[in-house]
Amino acid sequence: MPATRMRIDVWSDFVCPFCYLALPVLERVAREVPGTEVVWRAFELRPEPFPTLDPKGDYLRDIWQSSVYPLAEARGMALRLPPVQPRSRLAHEAVKLAQADGAGEALTTSIFRAFFEQGADIGQVEVLIRLCVELGAPAEEIWAALEGSRFTAAVLEDEAQAAHLKLTAVPAMVVHRAADPPDRGVLISGIQPFEVVRHVLERVSVR
Repeated sequence: MPATRMRIDVWSDFVCPFCYLALPVLERVAREVPGTEVVWRAFELRPEPFPTLDPKGDYLRDIWQSSVYPLAEARGMALRLPPVQPRSRLAHEAVKLAQADGAGEALTTSIFRAFFEQGADIGQVEVLIRLCVELGAPAEEIWAALEGSRFTAAVLEDEAQAAHLKLTAVPAMVVHRAADPPDRGVLISGIQPFEVVRHVLERVSVR
């Protein structure tokens, strides 16, 4: 296992089921590979003014039937096609606020679960406030941060770095030494098994 402190920057979007399906592997990495930090980064698949996908359209239904549902079953996860396809910027901003309080990973999991297991509209401020309050955050602080766009710049910074790294799809995991910037790391694209991620961690830690 890596002796050097390592970091995995994970660019993802909350409307991407494959990003949620990557979560169990990353949680296992955090448990079983000492000295490895996992940091979730923002990547909006369909920011304004791009149209969102039709939740009842053939494209999403085909993807879910052919790929999402089989992967979810293999990983023991209970996903279902959400009835809405919201914008995700506010959700990313809420996570930025939570990260400042050490609750970023917990809120990330809660938002994924609310969307893909409960069908909640995570583009609504009220939904995000509820999820934050369930983790112990004060509603007034969350409301002020989201309504005031306090963390918009942090989300855009993540996306600018993704563009710099030429990331075009998510999930995108960049494995690097914690002391190095992500552009000195190794990219792992898409959903990969734990063994692949651990191998890359070991390889990057000794190079």
